Amino acid sequence: MKKFIKTVALVCALAVILPMASALAADPVIQGNDKASVDVTNIADGYIKVSYKSVTKSKLKVIIQTPKKTQYNYNLAAPSKADESLWEVFPLSEGDGKYTIGVYTNTSGNKYATTYSANVDVKLKDSYAPFLVPSQYVNYTDKSKTVARATEITKGKKTDLEKVAAVYDEVIKFTYDKELAANVQSGYLPDVDKVLASKKGICFDYAAVMTAMLRSQNIPCQLVVGYAGDVYHAWINVYTKETGWVEGFIQFDGKQWSRMDPTFDSTGKGSDSVKKYIGDGKNYAAKYYY
Repeated sequence: MKKFIKTVALVCALAVILPMASALAADPVIQGNDKASVDVTNIADGYIKVSYKSVTKSKLKVIIQTPKKTQYNYNLAAPSKADESLWEVFPLSEGDGKYTIGVYTNTSGNKYATTYSANVDVKLKDSYAPFLVPSQYVNYTDKSKTVARATEITKGKKTDLEKVAAVYDEVIKFTYDKELAANVQSGYLPDVDKVLASKKGICFDYAAVMTAMLRSQNIPCQLVVGYAGDVYHAWINVYTKETGWVEGFIQFDGKQWSRMDPTFDSTGKGSDSVKKYIGDGKNYAAKYYY
C-alpha cells in the first residue's frame, strides 16, 4: 500500500473520513518556502500535511513539537521526479495550543539542517478529531481491504462497543511475527492490508490494523506507543459514546471492565497470567499518541 495520502474526497460511500486534498480546499492555507510546504488548512480537524518539493537522496524528517513539549519525529519522503507532488498526513494529537512544525534535511551522519519551521495555533473542533482520519502511521483509504473487512465484521452491530469487540476478536486471531520483531528496522511503518492478508505482525501492526478498522467505522481510536514494563510496545485507546475515552483496550465480562491488549492477548492465547499482566493498565506507560 502506498504510504502517501492522495485521496480527494472527505467522505466516501463507506463514510470513511479522509484527509482533504490540498488542491480541492476552498481556501487552502499553505506555508513554506522553495523546499517544503506545510498545509495547515485542516488543523481544526486534527491534522497537517507536509510536502517536500525537490528530488533528493538526503534523508528528510518532520518534527512536531506539541503544546506539552512532546517531540514527534517522522520520516518524510521526497518526490522521485520533479513534477511529482506528495503530501503526507501527520496528526496534531495532543489537543489545543501552539505546535511547532519543522522540516529537516540530513547533512551528514545524524546531523540535520532546518529546511522550514513554523508555529501554528490549534483549536480542534473535537478532542477526538485527530483520531478519525488516516495518517502516516495509520495509513488506509476507502479502497483498503482493511476497511472493507471492518465494514463486514461490524455489519449489524448496534453499538460502538459491539463494533470494538468485533474488531478485537478479528485481530487477536493474528500470529505474532517473531522474525520481524527481531529484525525490524528504524522507520518501520505498518502496511495494514499486508498485515490483514498475512494475519501476522508485531505489536505496531496489530495496533495499526485495529486503529484503521475502528476509525473507518467512525470510532475514534488512538494508536499509542510507550512501554509495557520495560518493553517498547504499541496498543490502542478507544472512544465510544457509551464510555467516553477508555485508555487501554477494554472488555466487559458482564460484571466489570478490564483492559485488553491485542498483542499480548494473541501471543498469550488468553492465559490467566497474561490477563493478570494486562490487568488495570498499571504496567503500561504511554509516550506517544498517533
